[in-house]
Amino acid sequence: MFQLDDKFLADIGLNDLPDEQKQAFLQHIYEELELRVGTRLSDGLSDQQLEEFEKIIDRDHAVIDSWLAAHVQDYTNDQVFQRMQQALKLDPADPNLKAEYVATKWLEVNRPDYRDVVKTVLDELKAEIIANRDAILGTDQQQPPQAPAA
Repeated sequence: MFQLDDKFLADIGLNDLPDEQKQAFLQHIYEELELRVGTRLSDGLSDQQLEEFEKIIDRDHAVIDSWLAAHVQDYTNDQVFQRMQQALKLDPADPNLKAEYVATKWLEVNRPDYRDVVKTVLDELKAEIIANRDAILGTDQQQPPQAPAA
């Protein structure tokens, strides 16, 4: 997928952002990306689907367990679960890992295009940031008008 890190900042031309601002900026980008992706993904979903996904995100264990029972009974042997477990370095029985896995699988079932949506939204956000890079860095001061040459 993608990482919001120093490489991301370099890719969008913000590697000169003061160190004390980098983490706050990356957090802001993450929150904005999450909001925009969520809005885009919700298009075309029913109220029931949105409610179910919200409960999964909110870690409603009854909904998570019910969804697993209906869709992926042997989830611990799923390669996606195993990769997540290794990447997050969590115990396979950790309820947070199970919730993350179910959220991912739920999206695969209900919005199979979610990866494309994330990429599209991220590309749009990058373009906006690049277009406003000078303002973000504070280097967009207007040059004073030049006096005509005599």
